[in-house]
Amino acid sequence: MEFGFRNGGSAQAAFREGFDLVDAAEAWGLDSAWLSEFHFTPDRSVLSSPIVTAGAIAARTKRMRIGIAVYVLPLTNPLRVAEEVATVDQISGGRFEFGIGRSGFVNSYNSYAIPYGESEGRFDEALTILRHAWQGDRFSFEGRYYQVNQALVVPQPIQRPHPPMRMAATSAATFEKVASEGLPLFVGLRGDSLSVLAESIDRYREAWNRAGHSGAASVYLRVPVFCAETEQSAYDEPRRGITYYFERQARLLAQQGAKRDGGNATNQKVASGLSALTYEDILATRVAFGSPRQIIERITAWREQLGISGIIMELNAGGCLSEAQVLNSLHLVTAQVMPRFK
Repeated sequence: MEFGFRNGGSAQAAFREGFDLVDAAEAWGLDSAWLSEFHFTPDRSVLSSPIVTAGAIAARTKRMRIGIAVYVLPLTNPLRVAEEVATVDQISGGRFEFGIGRSGFVNSYNSYAIPYGESEGRFDEALTILRHAWQGDRFSFEGRYYQVNQALVVPQPIQRPHPPMRMAATSAATFEKVASEGLPLFVGLRGDSLSVLAESIDRYREAWNRAGHSGAASVYLRVPVFCAETEQSAYDEPRRGITYYFERQARLLAQQGAKRDGGNATNQKVASGLSALTYEDILATRVAFGSPRQIIERITAWREQLGISGIIMELNAGGCLSEAQVLNSLHLVTAQVMPRFK
């Protein structure tokens, strides 16, 4: 969920629409709601503080889990994050899921006056502090970016040893890092093609096994989903929004590449590939749009090819669908698609 602005809409309207969608998802049996994090994007989203929004969702729901995808750890103090996460876990009765990452939005780092080159080091220290904080003991930490002096975090989370953590990855090095940390994985199709993503997931699982972690590695696929009663409606209705969605992603990647040390060849290559996508390409390889039967077939194929264990749906990718269209799509998914995978 992005809690996005509509053209001419207000922040109040964005929160109201987001909470209405949460209420519908809770009533119709969806497993969880995941919140993005955006900073200084007045044309896109009000979710600059997803942890606060997660607390509000926890208070208005009883069953559904609440996740963040992802909390940008290098932009804040990890000791405060540990307190906030534990608080939401308590309010929700142990229903919180904690997705973490570094984000590729360089502008956010610039506005916080944090060099993007420090993001990896800050992330690593933050993750270490979080794990110490949720052990329930008083601890200290002396790092390059963060220091902790005899802190005992209260409250502690309900879920032990802590709420489930999951990490996003896009680059080859990050896939291996997520595996070495023993963390479940978020992936998406906004950049890599399906074949490239499959290779990256294979490397993640190989690194997971080399590290000796117990259990199977869990992978969630974040992807635009739109379900309609007919194939034609599912083809026509989301076209404008999803076309804009991939145009925007290509533009953002190109901008990020230009801002990092004079250029980033990988970002520029991916951006060029996204810019070249036709609508038919998008439908064939990047989204799950269709009737309930077609959505079931697409998710089944992805599960077989990628070995995914969950789908995180972007219900209004590009932000051009009406509220009624989004709710109808969600209702069809929960009533006719989701039961096939339970």
